[in-house]
Amino acid sequence: MKIHPLLIAGCLTAGFANAQAEFSTDVQRKIEQVENGLAGRVIVNGRTYNLKERMDHFKVKGLSLAVVHDYKVVWAKGYGWADEKEKRAVTAETLFEPGSISKSLNAVGALKLVQDKKIDLHADINNYLKSWKFPYDSFSRGKKISLAHLLSHTAGLTVHGFPGYGRWQTLPSVPQILDGKLPANTPAVRSAFEPGIKFQYSGGGTTISQLMITAVTGMPYDKYMFEQVLKPMGMTNSFYTQPAPDAKQKLLATGYHQDGSEVNMKYHVYPEQAAAGLWMTPTDLCNFIIETQLSYEGKSSKVLSPEMTRLMLTPYMEKAPGLGVFVGAKGEGVKYFEHGAGNEGFSGQYFGSLEGGNGVAVFINSLQGGTLLQEVINSVAQAYEWKNFYTPVHKTSIEVPDRILSQYTGTYLFDGMLATILKKDDGYYLLSDGTYSKMYFTSEKEFFNVEFSSEKTFEFDAQGNVTGYLRRVKGVQHPAAVKVTNPDTLHTNPFQMTTMGWYLLENKQFDLARRYIERGLAVSEDMERDLPAVGNLAHCYLFCNQYDKAISQYRKFLKEANKANQYKDMIGQDFVIFKNSGFDKKLMDKVVADLKIKMPKAYQE
Repeated sequence: MKIHPLLIAGCLTAGFANAQAEFSTDVQRKIEQVENGLAGRVIVNGRTYNLKERMDHFKVKGLSLAVVHDYKVVWAKGYGWADEKEKRAVTAETLFEPGSISKSLNAVGALKLVQDKKIDLHADINNYLKSWKFPYDSFSRGKKISLAHLLSHTAGLTVHGFPGYGRWQTLPSVPQILDGKLPANTPAVRSAFEPGIKFQYSGGGTTISQLMITAVTGMPYDKYMFEQVLKPMGMTNSFYTQPAPDAKQKLLATGYHQDGSEVNMKYHVYPEQAAAGLWMTPTDLCNFIIETQLSYEGKSSKVLSPEMTRLMLTPYMEKAPGLGVFVGAKGEGVKYFEHGAGNEGFSGQYFGSLEGGNGVAVFINSLQGGTLLQEVINSVAQAYEWKNFYTPVHKTSIEVPDRILSQYTGTYLFDGMLATILKKDDGYYLLSDGTYSKMYFTSEKEFFNVEFSSEKTFEFDAQGNVTGYLRRVKGVQHPAAVKVTNPDTLHTNPFQMTTMGWYLLENKQFDLARRYIERGLAVSEDMERDLPAVGNLAHCYLFCNQYDKAISQYRKFLKEANKANQYKDMIGQDFVIFKNSGFDKKLMDKVVADLKIKMPKAYQE
């Protein structure tokens, strides 16, 4: 009997979703539409996906989702595992630690102090800091940094984000983090250029605002934020407390790496609470979205006045976000505020419309899946008919023989960026900027990717060898990508080369990976940034069966890692990835024994 594909998808999803609240017939119909309508920027051959398919594809263990319609949370649901080993399912009550969304709520807490006239939004931050003062230097050119600069990422400060700390590690104080002093695992937060001239994302700047809040209120950060921000907005299940309280442990999702392996001891701890430390549910976050929408329209002021909310949602300067939020238009005249997030083992994204009361919050317990998050949000936008939010392009692809596709594999250089084409089990992929994107062909030499907007055409020399590919975006020609024939003489960003080396290593192209990493390190002048590449080069030597060189390189890496107090657990974490990918474990066991490295439990299992 022939069964309609949508019915099959519906059955799969129904069996996959965890037993949770019952919904009305109309709401259930919308849920099924969302669950079975996942797609990206391009819909290929009319195919959309169901949620289970995409979670399996991206090796995502668990997902939690809540939807806002007409200023109400109309449904919330969990899928998959909060903890796979414990067989603990995700529910709407499961708490996630997705990271930078914390900055949006932090901004509300800081702006409340502005509203209460305890902080001047545009005054020097050192007027309010007590136990620690920002050390201005020549890079700031005599200009003072304000809270507005910190919240809008226009302070010109360093330190983009934070890796967090293992639950077994000693946590630094906030001043130690800001000064980059042990046991902090990140550099000092300092000026990179003068404040107020351009946008540069800085979790370090957000951490300064955390210290300002505690200095002005005299309260622990997590207590102030719960009492004055989270609780009034109905986010009563959420908290900034780090480490998470023992009483909440059974509600916490466990984080997973991209390969599906568990984060060591389940999750990381973030003393950088304002930047990354908020544990929350999508429902709670949707309560923030709704309150922000109502306040923006002058209909509520549970924490911020309508005037202060509108200020928060106004870009601070050209090409900069608002205060704690990013604001942008989708199509003609429809604006949304939003923020994405990523911690070790977690990712998330929310959107809220400035008008009309639409919104969504999605969390996953994997530090990847930006594509999955966007596909889920696209499906919600489609199901609830959000104006101009999601307008997919429909394209048709054809099958091309492997004898033709195999000649395209290799690495390509364009605009100072590197991309590589490689074969995987289900087809050929273009890997660029950390994204594996499947290649769909419209002819034997023309292809496109769902994740990237350009259409591409391979070029050949007189002998029929592939020399690169042309790139067109909306009919406009961009510089061609040139095939790299000798990485040993390559001239481009060293970080691009060492990063490409990691991806080649990950795909077991060990000797080629070695050449890219060696080249990147040879031309680099930034040892701190390239420290992971020093360890990755040791991996390459190991799997190229150059054991003595590998051990020497590992020792060099460990010495530098201990000196910098960064990446000290990297070898163990990488070995877990390699073990799960079928690398030679006997070689890794020998390294562990010779160097006496303490390994994560996931390596022994």
